[in-house]
Amino acid sequence: MTRKSITLVIISILVLFSSGCWNRRELNELAISVGEGIDRDNEGKYQISTQIVIPGEIASKTSGAASGLPVRIFTATEDTVFEAMRELTTKSPRPIYHSHLRVLVIGESLAKEGIGEVLDMFSRDHEYRSDFYIVIAKDTSAENILSILTSIEKIPANNMVSSLETSEKTWAPTAAITLDKLIQDLVTEGKNPVLTGIEIIGDPAAGQTQKNLEIIKPTAYLKYSGLAVFKSDKMLGWLDQDESKGYNFIMNNVKNTVTDVNCPKEGKFNFEIVKSKTEVTAKVENSTPKIEIHIKSEGNVGEVQCDIDLTKQKTIEELEKSVEEDLINLVEKTINNVKEDFSTDVFGFGDAIHRANAEAWEKLKSDWNDKHFTDLEINVKADIKIRRLGKIGNSITSEIKE
Repeated sequence: MTRKSITLVIISILVLFSSGCWNRRELNELAISVGEGIDRDNEGKYQISTQIVIPGEIASKTSGAASGLPVRIFTATEDTVFEAMRELTTKSPRPIYHSHLRVLVIGESLAKEGIGEVLDMFSRDHEYRSDFYIVIAKDTSAENILSILTSIEKIPANNMVSSLETSEKTWAPTAAITLDKLIQDLVTEGKNPVLTGIEIIGDPAAGQTQKNLEIIKPTAYLKYSGLAVFKSDKMLGWLDQDESKGYNFIMNNVKNTVTDVNCPKEGKFNFEIVKSKTEVTAKVENSTPKIEIHIKSEGNVGEVQCDIDLTKQKTIEELEKSVEEDLINLVEKTINNVKEDFSTDVFGFGDAIHRANAEAWEKLKSDWNDKHFTDLEINVKADIKIRRLGKIGNSITSEIKE
């Protein structure tokens, strides 16, 4: 090996070992942002709110309530989102670090104007990851949502994330949508997005105080409520709880939920769905698009409030049929309401037609939402199986003596 080659090898080794931490940033020198919100002010500017963690309060070992609040809210207002983010540095004593962002809240009024410009900044900036959740502040501002203190989780943003993930897995009317998923829905032909709404229950002003953490029943708390319907990047309105659940059945998003069903004669029973799969099939016949939805679900009897004999196979079959009819009605009602109220395909039926027959889609896509989607022929089928009855057979109410 020549002297020149040896010199190059030595230099390469020195560069390798000396450049590993060139851009390091110590945690105690940063302000960690876990939740951010965006609103429009009265002058049409963007108002940015960021929820910053106070490490000393989070790490407190003392029993009872912490001596101080676990987070701080900083706000800034500018013509663009990027400028407002930079202006935050004039109010925070430390550089704001965005890579740990867990949830982005968008004010309802801004969502109705359009969120395209907002998403451009968050998807372009290298410091932001793309796996944080996005929700819509319902009947309030994003700043107010981020300002509500929560009692179980010290960090409100973590509380919002945990509640969203849990409700999606066990209840079904919510949808945990990340930045990646939202952008995918926005750019996919024949599919419009939805986002989960979050609202404040109680007095928002009282929810921002330390006292809200010190009482058994909080004065104010956050609650997820419905799905926001979008056409392109503009919000049109809301789906209620039942419609949101119907949406998730269509989208094959239901992991576990409970449905309230009428008994064959009188009374009601609860059916817990523990496994569900939805298949959406699209076809075009004589230039007419058609959709078939087939839902297969399994579950358990959760609660019985009627006089039925669960030891008989005929009774089980009647209950299964009741659940099937109830589920079909739920899905059909959801689709019809979306057609009538919004005329926007949030179910991805257009995308299914596109994948099934690309040539036909080219002729349909120009007026899909306004014409073909509203007239779309949709056939819904359901196949329900009851697997378990619980620890007891018939309801104990029938055995109680007066």
